[in-house]
Amino acid sequence: MQYILAYDLGTGGLKASLYDKDGVSRCTYFAAYPTFYPAPGWHEQRPADWWDGVCKATRALLRESGVDARQVCAVAASGHSLVALLLDEAYLPLQERVPIWSDTRASEQTKAFFKEVPYEAWYHATGNGDPPETYSVFKLMWLREHEPELWARTRAVVGSKDYINLRLTGVWATDYSYASGTGGFDLAVWDYRDDFFAAAGLSRTLFARPMESHTVIGRVTPEAARESGLAAGTPVICGGVDNAMMALGAQGIGDGRAYVSLGSSAWLAVTARRPVLDAASRPFVFGFAQKGYYTSGVSIFAAGSAYRWARDVLCRDLGDDADALAAMDAEAAVVPPGAGGVLFNPTLAGASPQEPGAALQGGFFGLTLDIARPALLRAVLEGVALSMRQSCLEVLQKHTALDGPLLMTGGGAKSALWMQIFADVFEMEIVQSDIGQKAASLGAAAAAARGVGLIGAYETCGWFSEKGHRYRPRPETRAAYAALRERFALWTHGLAELHARAAENIEKGERTR
Repeated sequence: MQYILAYDLGTGGLKASLYDKDGVSRCTYFAAYPTFYPAPGWHEQRPADWWDGVCKATRALLRESGVDARQVCAVAASGHSLVALLLDEAYLPLQERVPIWSDTRASEQTKAFFKEVPYEAWYHATGNGDPPETYSVFKLMWLREHEPELWARTRAVVGSKDYINLRLTGVWATDYSYASGTGGFDLAVWDYRDDFFAAAGLSRTLFARPMESHTVIGRVTPEAARESGLAAGTPVICGGVDNAMMALGAQGIGDGRAYVSLGSSAWLAVTARRPVLDAASRPFVFGFAQKGYYTSGVSIFAAGSAYRWARDVLCRDLGDDADALAAMDAEAAVVPPGAGGVLFNPTLAGASPQEPGAALQGGFFGLTLDIARPALLRAVLEGVALSMRQSCLEVLQKHTALDGPLLMTGGGAKSALWMQIFADVFEMEIVQSDIGQKAASLGAAAAAARGVGLIGAYETCGWFSEKGHRYRPRPETRAAYAALRERFALWTHGLAELHARAAENIEKGERTR
């Protein structure tokens, strides 16, 4: 029997899975690592923690499964995006802690860049629709300015999963999907843009030349084998950025295939032969696992985290584990659609580019003395679905057709009540995926399987299917949710204007002090 080890480097930790040659997960392991917040807008992690997680996970999976390391025919990783770790001439890391995808310290550097390059031209070339300061080239501009001694020794830059590959093989490499999140990659030509690097004052030689995600970049070195528990000589596959690997693992490959990742944040992504580009709503786009396809996404920043906030604030008597969430669902389920007139806006972690306004914040609407906790909980679940319909589904549907039922992945997809609410609010068939939170690792495993010849083209691979319980829109709720969508849109757009005016008044007050 041959097996594949796949690593998913996420924000909260590393999820690793051992797959057999048929794409069946045999066991999983999670290794948490911390994120540090040393200053406002600074979000940092230690690359050493990523590597430590890989070593712990590998040994644990092999021990739990009883699989001999020599039976692992390939390894591959999916990694969180927009990381820029500086390397010296020996490809050794120069930073103990590195800015991760959500780090926004480089706002001043974006202003300098966009004096040279028009924003819309940059966005339409790169598809980099998240706040510009989060992308790698701007992080590097900040590091050059604020860490000149480190910068003088910098000879290369590497991302999260590519650092793991470097530790495993000694080879500096990246793939198209990860390169597409640097801020310097042109989606149309599948290559870097020298003029973007020039405007940023960076050399193209800092970045590895991208390749296909299923490329074998090297083999596990004896030193890496001793540290990780893998067998020396095991093929290492290039892998890809988490968005692309999730899209592959969730839905395979095809034009118009879409899925929702319902975790702490949530996004709706579609894989297609054309990127979804719109400078007004700014979908974020990555190159897909296979050259010639793209994964385009839109998001809200608080989804599962909004429900956990409700648990922590409204349901302290229930505890803080999964049983508490199930009890909350049971309370919310007895309330009819519409939550007794209560609306909830889930913008608790800042507004995404697709939401009605940058200053928008969360809140409840329609509270009266007779409103009890179950109605508030139902309103939170409905509010996330309504927000995703307005800011995600409707944005993508303006630009591309979505093929077939919508697959739901992530921790929030475990809730049957929430899945039915999504089906009713979206007016679409929803498939509660059986892959749960393993979409990214399954995508990485598929890239590994293709790289070593266990599978052929992704299109013909039987690993990806629409397994899981299906939820269909209920005719009896259609009128109620149509009215609710209209009220939600009116309220959230007005709320965004109110918050924008409040922010402007605060800014004026601070200037006149």
